Amino acid sequence: MSPVGSYESLMAAIQGGANSVYFGVGNLNMRSRSAVNFSTDDIKKISAICQEHAVRTYLTVNTIIYDDEMDTMYKLIDEAKQNNISAIIASDLAVIQYARKTGMEVHISTQCNITNIESVRFFAQYAEVMVTARELSLKQVKYIIQQIEKQKIKSPSGNLVEIEIFAHGALCMAISGKCYISLDNFNYSANRGSCLQPCRRAYHVKDADEEIELAIENKYIMSPKDLCTIGFLDKILQTGVKVLKIEGRGRSPEYVKTVTRCYREAADACFEGTYSEEKVNQWMEELKNVYNRGFWNGYYLGKKTGEWTERYGSQARKTKIYVGKVINFFTKIKVAEIKIEANSIQLGDEYVIIGTTTGVYEDTMKEIRVDLKEINIARKGDICSIQTQNIVRRNDKLYKIIPVCDEDNCNGL
Repeated sequence: MSPVGSYESLMAAIQGGANSVYFGVGNLNMRSRSAVNFSTDDIKKISAICQEHAVRTYLTVNTIIYDDEMDTMYKLIDEAKQNNISAIIASDLAVIQYARKTGMEVHISTQCNITNIESVRFFAQYAEVMVTARELSLKQVKYIIQQIEKQKIKSPSGNLVEIEIFAHGALCMAISGKCYISLDNFNYSANRGSCLQPCRRAYHVKDADEEIELAIENKYIMSPKDLCTIGFLDKILQTGVKVLKIEGRGRSPEYVKTVTRCYREAADACFEGTYSEEKVNQWMEELKNVYNRGFWNGYYLGKKTGEWTERYGSQARKTKIYVGKVINFFTKIKVAEIKIEANSIQLGDEYVIIGTTTGVYEDTMKEIRVDLKEINIARKGDICSIQTQNIVRRNDKLYKIIPVCDEDNCNGL
């Protein structure tokens, strides 16, 4: 289950092998500020694209809801129902109950902090799928699934309740993300989808008079590393978990494609009996190239305290820089005409072309032509042509992939 914050990410998730995607519309979702949110007009188009590719669609309506927002919530869920959205992800009982009233499938958000079988039994009257709290161990998750099967706890459809867990992406220091630091300091509430993430900053611990400063091991004392479970995905699937959720609706399309593809391949390998340490190492190398704050296993393997980031922002080993845009594409010969608007690109460079329909096309620059003549480098102002394996489209953007240079590692730069 992959995160979608744009049409580019939607296509990237499909290309990566997602079985389902989740997205937000308007302000009633937990990424209303950090992602480019869709409007109600987008619901029909998203549904159609996903139906064409046999991908399920989950609409997040998972903030707390106030009385003056009820009509907005009703209209949003009605729109989802009319356009065949697969399910609503919710935490507020007003949303849960109305979605059930309309006949929509309901999935319980991690914001409900499900940590025991009695909570599962309560929400089973409403929901098909439940996301357990991110603080549970795999042993605890497995026990809940075993009890669902033993006690035959069924959803409104008559099927056994299914359990979903977070498999990859950002974690919050607060239990189930219920944090008030952003609200208290900036009047932007995390529980309303508007977190400004002050926890991600570096901090010095001083007394009120600033006479004493405590020595602490890490300045980023409230910023957890990103969750990564690909190294023990076989153990997760053995518990009976049905849905692996990838976090990242505010992240880039290439992040969505890379992470989705790695977990798709890993899950398939587990079922095919080919999951191995060698493959895990390969997937880890790929995951390190896209946005991450460093990786840890979360609480699944029994840890009681978090692991904290060493520095601010992404620790990805690669990044992209804008080069230009596609101004024409010749379908029969698969040649794209590119206007170079910034920087330059040369033979051997890694690059991506990103677009709303194209998704993410990845390749290495093998040939560049200007006026039909082969050249080694195209610079700002040039109009050049390159050959691609897939179809790309006018106005798609071309980016060059470069190593990230920091104080610890310049990757050869």
